[in-house]
Order: sequence, then C-alpha cells, then structure tokens
Amino acid sequence: MQTGKMKLLKMILVMFLAIGIGLAGGWLMGKRSSGPGDFSQSEGPSAKQLYSCGMHPDIIQDKPGNCPICGMKLTPLKVASPATIKPEGKRKIKYWRAPMDPTYISDKPGKSPMGMDLIPVYEDEIEEGAISIDPITVQNMGLRTALVKTGRLTRTIRTIGHITYDEKKLYIINAKITGWIERLYVNTTGSVVQKGQPLLGIYSPELVSTQEEYLSALKNFLALKDSPYPETRKGAYELLNSTRKRLEYWDIDKAQIEDLEQNGKIKKTLTLYSPATGVVLHKNAVDGAYVKAGSDLFRIADLSTVWVLATIYEYELPYIKLGQKAKMSLAYLPGESFEGKVAYIYPYLDRKTRDVKVRLEFPNPEFKLKPDMYANVVIGAQLPGERILIPEEAVIRSGTREIVFLDIGDGKYVPREITTGVSGEKDVVEVKKGLLPGEIIVGSGQFMLDSESKTQEAIQKMIKAQMAGTPRAETRSSRKVQPLSGGAVKNLNLTPEKKANVAEEVYTCPMEEHSHILQVGPGKCPECGMQLIKIKSNDHSQRGAKSHDSKAD
Repeated sequence: MQTGKMKLLKMILVMFLAIGIGLAGGWLMGKRSSGPGDFSQSEGPSAKQLYSCGMHPDIIQDKPGNCPICGMKLTPLKVASPATIKPEGKRKIKYWRAPMDPTYISDKPGKSPMGMDLIPVYEDEIEEGAISIDPITVQNMGLRTALVKTGRLTRTIRTIGHITYDEKKLYIINAKITGWIERLYVNTTGSVVQKGQPLLGIYSPELVSTQEEYLSALKNFLALKDSPYPETRKGAYELLNSTRKRLEYWDIDKAQIEDLEQNGKIKKTLTLYSPATGVVLHKNAVDGAYVKAGSDLFRIADLSTVWVLATIYEYELPYIKLGQKAKMSLAYLPGESFEGKVAYIYPYLDRKTRDVKVRLEFPNPEFKLKPDMYANVVIGAQLPGERILIPEEAVIRSGTREIVFLDIGDGKYVPREITTGVSGEKDVVEVKKGLLPGEIIVGSGQFMLDSESKTQEAIQKMIKAQMAGTPRAETRSSRKVQPLSGGAVKNLNLTPEKKANVAEEVYTCPMEEHSHILQVGPGKCPECGMQLIKIKSNDHSQRGAKSHDSKAD
C-alpha cells in the first residue's frame, strides 16, 4: 500500500518537474525572440512588411488592404533598419549646439547665448534620423542641392512714386511797383525760359521820376566829388547811392542802370528779366494790363533737378538711409533708367496707409522727367557685415518653424530647424541660427523629403511600439481607447437601465489625445468638437473596471 503511494508521489513530482522545465524553456525562447534590442531576428518587428496610404501617411498597417479614410489601396513601405552606434572612441563630432536651443549651432565648443556649455552632436546621431533615398528616386524627384555661403546681403525695396518740382528751385516774378505792362516777351504758360531772358517791359511814373533823380544825383556827385569839404562829398555820394539802391530794389538790373549813366537818357519802360532757367508754370501778365505792387506775374520752375516722392512701408524703414542710391524707370521710356539718391525721409507716417514718404532727387538735364509722372522706384540697401546666405526656396515654413534638409552624403538627408532673417536680392535669405558655412542643403524638391520624413517618423514610432510590446496603432474607427492616468474616465453618463445595451451605445472621441472622453449615445467631443465614434464592449468593460478600481483606491 505504501509502495503504491510512493509510486504515485514520484509520478506527480516528475509531472510537475516536466511542466516547470517546459515553462522555463518557453519563457527563455520568448525572451530571446522578442527582445527590444535584437534586430538580427528575421521574425522580429523590424523585418515585418508595413503598408501605408499615399494620401494619409498616418495610416500604417502590417498587412495589405484599403485606406479606411479614402479607400485607396495601401502601398508597401521600406523600413530603414536602425543605425548602428559607433564605439565612443571612434565617434566624430559634426558640430556643437546649445542644449536649450537646437537652432544655435557652432563649429567649435563654447557657450550658448544663455551661458550654458554647448553639447557635441556626433555624425552617427545625425545619420540615425536621416532619410535614405536611392539615386534613381532622387533623380526622379528633381532634387537640387545648394552650398551654404557667406556674403554681403542687399535688401531691395521696390515701390512707386510721382515726380514733382524741386521746391528749392521755384521762382515767382513779382511786380514791386505799380504801372502798366507795355510789352510782354513771354506770353504762354509752359514756355522754357533761360536765365537773364527778358520777360516784360513795365511803365511806371515812379520809375521815370526815380531815373530823373538818379541823373541829378549823378551830376551833383560829379560836381562835388573834388570838394575840399568832406561832409559835402559824403552827402553827394549818399544821395547817388540811395537813388541807385531804389532802382535795384525794383529789380532794375545793373546793365540798365549803367546804360542810364552812360547815355543820360530816361527810358519810359524798364525790362524785368528771368532769374533762372526753367519752365513757366503760371502766367498772370497780360500785355497792356495795369498791375499793382505785389502782384504775381510769373511762376518759373527750374527742372534741371526734380524730386520723386515715394512711399515706403513701415517695416522697410530700417533699410532706408540718407544718401542711398535709387533707380527709377518710366512707362513712357521703356528700357531706360535714371539714377538718383535718397535726399530726405519725412518724420511722420500716414495714419491710414501706414507708410512713410521718402524724397528722392534725380538730375534732369534733358528734361525727360516731367512733374506728375508716375515712376517705378528701386532702392538697394546693402546691409553691413558678412552673413550666412541660402536660397529662399530651400526653406520649408510651417507657421512657427522653419526647416531645411541637409545632404549628408550617400543619399541621406536629415531635417534641421533654422531661424531666418532678412530676405535679399537674387532670392536669398539670411540664416541667423541653425546652419554653418560649407554645409550642403536641398535647394528644391524638399517638400517631397518633408513628406517622406513624416512617413518614416510614423513607421519608426510603430516599430518602437511593437518592440516594446504595445498594441499596433489602429485606424480611427477601430482604435482601442486608453484611459487617463490613474484610470479616470470623463463624461461617462452610464445609468443602471442603460448597462444592458452598453455594447451598442458607448462612444468616444476619435482623437488619440481625447480618448478619455466616454459617453452613452452619439454626440460631439466637448474638447475638440469632433463627432464621437462607437467603441467595442470589451474596451469599455476594461475601462470601466479600471475606472472603478481607481475610484476604490
């Protein structure tokens, strides 16, 4: 009897031992085949073929099928194997960057603008996040590269303006005596007159009497200039000089006064001459008209130099300086340009248009530039110092970020965030932070690389999730909802009478970030406003249990 019990006990021990050995072996095999750092196993997640939608790269599956959003057929993706990190002793530093600002880089160690030590970035770290594209695909995409250079930057400002008169060269011919116009030499508006050209002859009784007084004073001076009495000589000279000054103040020129002295003949009319070369803008003089002292007879503008009033926007003001060169072209003279300079910047803005008037001066020797013409103006401002320059088309702007793609060789491209500055001539832009001179960037076709990088990022995230043992990201309509930290669930309006139909009535938000939203019946997400989608009953039961446990705790 005892022998039978001993045999039974031995059989039970052998059975338990065999089960233990089997479990231990299975655990070891599973550990070896599913280790997160083992990339050599062909059955691992890194060797699994993935499929994605060409229109929606965030849709990734491990089997062929159709896109759940647009219905297009999924296409196979190439998964790049993770980069092998070189031993620490053989790693090569590519550049140095600031720990708090990745756009601040340097070709040597030092301090960041915040005072922190720069940290090295190794070549293998750059290659780890690079996109690999075969040469045929690169050729089909039409990628062109450009070298990051340093140079002087010229900011070009293009605007329009209108030509006007040089206010410093406007002249008004005014009647300083009362009389009659006996003869009019210039009788049309727009006539071009030369300096010293006669304009009109005027008769005035005051002029006639003043000529008589001048001749008498002249005779008196000639008779008394050798007098032995100094006071007599002085009185004769002062009388002659005062009479002469009166004629000069009435715009009687020196030649007419000398002719009066030499001939001794009094003229009925005296001539007024043009004080400058220019164009008659306004004419009030009429032959035979009676004019009073103070009347405007002619207005003459010297057009040898003209002004151009141009408008500059507020943000362009820092690039405008006095003395800068400016070029102007006119519609009626195609192919011809004129060179001038910035003469004055007005100290106020237009309240409505928010622009500033800038006055430019242009020489006009041939009188081709006519007032009130419209002109196209180009002002070139060369900024001081050497700057890092790249083609403007190489920059991908996504609102808050600016990105370029670096060509690191062997068909590999890596994105880098930069900070740009001023745009200049020849479609170049200044780079304030993020690039070093001598680096090679993608000049065109970078949008294709941007799309590829986002697809590769989604693939790598999925691979890491599978290697860590987490479920694969599913489509928006069949995704399992994850609870909040601690298992809390928001907006779960389940009641006892609704628990029977919970499998058909529980809905959640399709956004991954709002997966904590649960409610009975359809509706909209209270956080983003998207339409809620129905979830599976087992998902809800798991979440309800977690929520209950968290509340009990």
